Amino acid sequence: MNANKRESAKSPPLASAPALPDAFEEQMKAQLAAEFPAFQTALTQPAPVSIRLNPRKQGYDSTDLIPVPWCADGFYLPERPSFTLDPLFQAGAYYVQEASSMLLSEALRQSVNLNRPLRALDLCAAPGGKSTLLASALSPDSLLVCNEVIRSRVSVLRENLDKWGCPNVVVTNHDPDEMTNLAGFFDVVLVDAPCSGEGLFRKDPEAVHEWSEASVQLCSSRQKRILSAAANLLDEGGILIYSTCTYNDPENRNNMQYLAEHGFQNRALTLPDDWGIVEKSSDDAVGYQCYPHRVRGEGFFISIFRKKTFTAAVKLDARTFRTIRALRTRDTASAAKWLQNPADFSFWEKPNGAVMALPKSLEKTFLFLDSALHNKGFGLDMGQFKGQDFIPSHALALSTAVNQSLPAIELSKENALRYFKKENLVFDTPVSGWLLAQYKGLNLGWVKGVGNRVNNYLPKDWRIRMDIKEYV
Repeated sequence: MNANKRESAKSPPLASAPALPDAFEEQMKAQLAAEFPAFQTALTQPAPVSIRLNPRKQGYDSTDLIPVPWCADGFYLPERPSFTLDPLFQAGAYYVQEASSMLLSEALRQSVNLNRPLRALDLCAAPGGKSTLLASALSPDSLLVCNEVIRSRVSVLRENLDKWGCPNVVVTNHDPDEMTNLAGFFDVVLVDAPCSGEGLFRKDPEAVHEWSEASVQLCSSRQKRILSAAANLLDEGGILIYSTCTYNDPENRNNMQYLAEHGFQNRALTLPDDWGIVEKSSDDAVGYQCYPHRVRGEGFFISIFRKKTFTAAVKLDARTFRTIRALRTRDTASAAKWLQNPADFSFWEKPNGAVMALPKSLEKTFLFLDSALHNKGFGLDMGQFKGQDFIPSHALALSTAVNQSLPAIELSKENALRYFKKENLVFDTPVSGWLLAQYKGLNLGWVKGVGNRVNNYLPKDWRIRMDIKEYV
């Protein structure tokens, strides 16, 4: 199922503040004191709409947009369009992300040396907003592992990462406790923890009805378990970033203090006062809270830590690889021509015959992960040989590594939307062979000219089902 398939054209203002649970209201009055009425009023306003641009896919015109202060690639939109029916969204030119959560960008800038190759883990990754932010922030020679424990959410995560187009990404489906053989492996771990969702009350009224004090305590305990597992995955000196979309102390301040008492040193950020972000401290740590009446965004909390203790790191060795084998020499040349810089990649074949490309700078690490993890997908999905023919994958079309000299055809917006309806297209001039379908110079996917017709190779699961008449 495609992400962001069910948007309204514009987020309407709420008629009144959602009826807050009594215990939550008491909690917020204690936190905000005289600011509580402003907070309550903010919940009646339309939620701001913001996007974050993909720096490796230029094409979206942000000239007249207001920037998000804490994220160089973030911008506010004046209203909410139908993102599904924007070909630039489908091409991965931007991600629709709540502005407060983009504070991760500033946290990374201040706490991590992003100029050197790193091993990073997004432990609770779906649907992929923070994963794509990490992919943009890290150097191309860095490794990014994006893990989602809920199997049904992995496909959305994979799709959003495919759109983003970075070949240095691994998608995994593991409980954090199942990743013990990666002890001490990572330089950066992000735990954007599942939480009670108080910060989403304006955007998701259902979250109000699901909230309870028991749920807060359950979430806090679950978060502590996840943080305990995450701590073991970090190398000494590594950075752990903890975030939630909630306000309460059991989930935020108490777990922040838990880390400070269990082998981590808190790292303070320097944030301008005019950003409106509130500093929240415990005995040994400080975190940063966004409130909707203070920032142009939703509720969000973040705190940063450096690991002080040593965990024996996993040694990379020449284990027997679990699932893949080197591509046959005779097929390598055929596969290589689809990439812009094929010398930077090695080529491999999965048991089902699918061809994948691994960045050579990360090859040893990818092969180790192939042995270390059971439920994963990694490398650039290239496609598959069928006889003498090579059928390129959709992920290849969207990858930033694809050969920019491959034949391409520029589509109008109407034809681009028809492409995403998975209709077969008719062009004024005959075309033959594989072509990259493009919109404003960005790749959308593949079409193939066969005789007097053009076949549409958009994957069925990516097909949009909305009516496009008013948009063409």
